[in-house]
Amino acid sequence: MESEIFNQHISRKFNDELESLRTQVSNMGGLVERQLANAIEAIVTADSELGLSVASKDYEVNRMEVEIDEECSRLLATRSPAAADLRLIVAVIKAITDLERIGDEAQRIGILAARLASEERPMDRYDEIKNLGEHVQEMLNDALDAFSRLDVEDALKVVEEDKLVDSEYDTIYRQCISLMIEDPHTIRRFMDVSWIARALERIG
Repeated sequence: MESEIFNQHISRKFNDELESLRTQVSNMGGLVERQLANAIEAIVTADSELGLSVASKDYEVNRMEVEIDEECSRLLATRSPAAADLRLIVAVIKAITDLERIGDEAQRIGILAARLASEERPMDRYDEIKNLGEHVQEMLNDALDAFSRLDVEDALKVVEEDKLVDSEYDTIYRQCISLMIEDPHTIRRFMDVSWIARALERIG
């Protein structure tokens, strides 16, 4: 009887640890979402300070990845999880790696946004970049939501959206090439725009 009670206690504690792990991933995802949103806003509003702020906060994303990864390693070593629990921990490790990479891309966008703020802005105020950015933000939000609910169908819908992101990126890239050919003085500006679009495509 004592052994059964002890095992129930251990099981309950492990479930609490797994739930805490999922909460940590959600918190990291929320931070990455804010970083991405601010990076896109910095482009659209030509806000150099906001862009540099995004770049300077990337260390917070990296710190959270390290902390969650260490917790995953601890659970693998001390709990010897099997089946669904093991799959969840492995999924968390993969998810935080991708979130850290998204943070890196947001940092890159922030730096480029700060540089673009000092350049002459096109008439459309980077509407195409804004649209692509909003699409990618929606994908990230939906992916995190599907992960938190472990919803397979919604997760697969996010995967399908990547085709549209690729198409939007191709359109922006071709426009940048055309504009650089028309006016060589804009080469640096539209090279930066194309790199931003590429970063957004990678996030998608």
